[in-house]
Amino acid sequence: MVRATRRNRIDTRDYFCESSHVSSIRLYILSALADEGDMHGHQLRQLAEKEHIDEWTDITVGSLYGALKRLHLEGLIEEVRVEREGAYPERQVWGITHAGRVSLANHRREGLRDIVMKPDPFDLAVSRLDRTRIDELPVMLEARVLKLRAMLAESETHTDYIAQYLTPLEKFVMRHKADRLRGELAWHEQLAHHLPQIITEEKSREDAP
Repeated sequence: MVRATRRNRIDTRDYFCESSHVSSIRLYILSALADEGDMHGHQLRQLAEKEHIDEWTDITVGSLYGALKRLHLEGLIEEVRVEREGAYPERQVWGITHAGRVSLANHRREGLRDIVMKPDPFDLAVSRLDRTRIDELPVMLEARVLKLRAMLAESETHTDYIAQYLTPLEKFVMRHKADRLRGELAWHEQLAHHLPQIITEEKSREDAP
């Protein structure tokens, strides 16, 4: 997601992202410290919650604290000071190191270069059908189609709602999930079109000696 500091920034959520060998949480923490400045763990958590990071990446907000400790041990971030606010306990404020900036550059390059297409369990399930219950497949497929249409409509509605607050690049990022959903929907609709013939062929295989 494009990161920029500006007032009244809208939350840009619902981006589709899958795991790859690029560490999403390392990329997020290092880029946050590099772009937003030094932060303690709670500030980083608040930023992640504001951006709804768990909705458009494979990062969970609760994993940030453990990742900070690992990055510190690896020398990618360092403690720059300790702060205390009121009756709250002291908090370590973290900054990115030179090694961290090198690592961040590598993660950004790999994240932009690598293409991730995660296998869908549906593919394996449909290729290993229980032929005694194959007549249930059209109903199950229709349910998937309806769910995909609902997901697409929700994604488009949300993107349209926040479009006035987004930069041109952020608009493309937010369209990524919708475009992937359209591809999924088109594939499912093609399968539904050919399903009667597929079911007939599967049944004939079962009846063959």
